Amino acid sequence: MNKRGFTTTTLHCDRAKPIEHGATHKPVHNSAAFGFASAHDLVKVFQGEQAGFVYGRQGTPTSAALEEKVTRMEQGFLTVAFSSGMAAISATLFALLRAGDHIVSSSFLFGNTTSLFETFGRMGIEVSFVDATEAANVEAALRPETRLVFVETIANPRTQVTDLAGIGELCRSRGVVYVVDNTVTSPYLFRPRDVGASLVVNSLTKYIGGHGNALGGALTDTGLFDWTRYPNISELYRKGDPRTWGIVQIRKKGLRDAGATLSPEAAHHLAIGAETLALRMARTCSNAQALAEFLAAHPKVAKVYYPGLESHPQYARAKALFGGNSGILSFELVDGVDCFDVLGKLELVISSTNLGDNRTLAIPVAPTIYFELGPERRASLGIAESLIRISVGIEDVEDLLADFGRALED
Repeated sequence: MNKRGFTTTTLHCDRAKPIEHGATHKPVHNSAAFGFASAHDLVKVFQGEQAGFVYGRQGTPTSAALEEKVTRMEQGFLTVAFSSGMAAISATLFALLRAGDHIVSSSFLFGNTTSLFETFGRMGIEVSFVDATEAANVEAALRPETRLVFVETIANPRTQVTDLAGIGELCRSRGVVYVVDNTVTSPYLFRPRDVGASLVVNSLTKYIGGHGNALGGALTDTGLFDWTRYPNISELYRKGDPRTWGIVQIRKKGLRDAGATLSPEAAHHLAIGAETLALRMARTCSNAQALAEFLAAHPKVAKVYYPGLESHPQYARAKALFGGNSGILSFELVDGVDCFDVLGKLELVISSTNLGDNRTLAIPVAPTIYFELGPERRASLGIAESLIRISVGIEDVEDLLADFGRALED
């Protein structure tokens, strides 16, 4: 088969295998359990010797169809779907780490991810937070007991762009698992496999689903990491193709044991949403660029953070790596302008904590998603008290700019 484009591949992924009754979409399988004609077949599926489904907590045909779609989008090896992006991250750490292990993480993380890592720190897994915009900072933090490095492509909310290629080469040379959260860029704008990522996280709730109507997450193994070198793989899973060892352990110990299962209904919603990712993301990037330029020129705005602006510290890197700068931007207001007054005047934009929705959303960062970190930690991360994060949607750009224009008027 000839190589096909991103959207064509995503649209027709379901039809790569026969679908019941000739349906154009995989159906929703709500069954919690699956029967077998032979108990011997049941045993073979349980022991991983035969493909199949035994219990809905470990996956269903509906979630499996979504996993295949995400794998193709990321050009990966295998994917496991979870009930949320945070579930994907926590299950991966739960499955792959042990007390005494060490993680190197970007300092510039989604607030809940930072909170999760701090929790693991209290459980005997130490985390070193570093400025991941330079690979040298990651290298300086590595230890003999370092098991993985975790970064985001574009940080939420200050939009720092990680030195993705440099860290990828470092992890490859040191034999360290390289985990890249691709949520903000999505597999349409960037594929972490291209910079040597071992594992790729996507919050499917965001751009891949796109409609704000279903929670979900995914962990994709790119097939690049040599799991025979990883000391924490259980002997139970050291069989068959070594490329499967990591993802099998994540599915068994992270998904099955922790129970962060994606429901069939949510999987179906997310799979349908994924079909228009490229179309939505192109519009989102265009709108975000226009809004960033508008805000950067406004006298009541002190600073705008968006990789598409030449003033951004990693502008050249983002241009080289990504097929667009995504829809997340943030801005600070000049002294004397209250962020709540501005947010209160917006008519089109919705005050909401989500991102990656078709609708434009705004949130005051310090008192919400970064509230638990406290003022000192916020200051160390460059989170100003007036910072507003915008998740730009697909509205007509003229309407979007007009709404912000009115909100920033005297």
